[in-house]
Amino acid sequence: MQTALSAPRKAPRPRADALRNRERIVTAAREMFVEHGPDVPFDEIARRAGVGNATVYRNFPDRDALVREVVCSVLDRTVRVAEQALSEGGDAFEALERFVHAAADERISALCPMVTSTFDQHHPDLEAARERVERIVEDLMDRAKAAGLLRTDVGVGDLMVAVAQLSRPPAGTDCCSVDRFAHRHLQLFLDGLRSPGRSVLPGTAVTMEDLRRV
Repeated sequence: MQTALSAPRKAPRPRADALRNRERIVTAAREMFVEHGPDVPFDEIARRAGVGNATVYRNFPDRDALVREVVCSVLDRTVRVAEQALSEGGDAFEALERFVHAAADERISALCPMVTSTFDQHHPDLEAARERVERIVEDLMDRAKAAGLLRTDVGVGDLMVAVAQLSRPPAGTDCCSVDRFAHRHLQLFLDGLRSPGRSVLPGTAVTMEDLRRV
């Protein structure tokens, strides 16, 4: 039986200022990854975050750890938007629309391709975040289909491909300029998802497993 003296000590909780620094680093890294890609120097990220280089490396010992944290934080924020939309119990299709536009605002189309080119895409933190997104999107789509508002011949993969493609800037254009058009084009796409469908889609509904096999 352990005594009070031999009991393991709990790790100290991070100080509030340390947590704020970490949040500033992740925010700055997200902005710079979107603007310049995943190879942006750490000292540039530190400068934008308003911290020293040592603070960046203390929180993120390598680039893979920072990219993973940025992608996971973006995925988690979009999940929270979807969860709030589901909990409010309003129009099921409007809840799906909120998720799509939130994903575009988070620049998922610019950040998620970094996963395959930068680090282990099967890291447990990343897989858990990705599973949360897929699960909540499936819930949103199932609810909209059950309400007769979403055409039944589309899958989660169809939606995620469209979000990625329609919120990505065309080649040769400034990344930030796409904001003028992304939500307009996404809304056009969303209107095409409403039931009843006006045409027969070729092939079958695309799942996330279909996308992973490509």
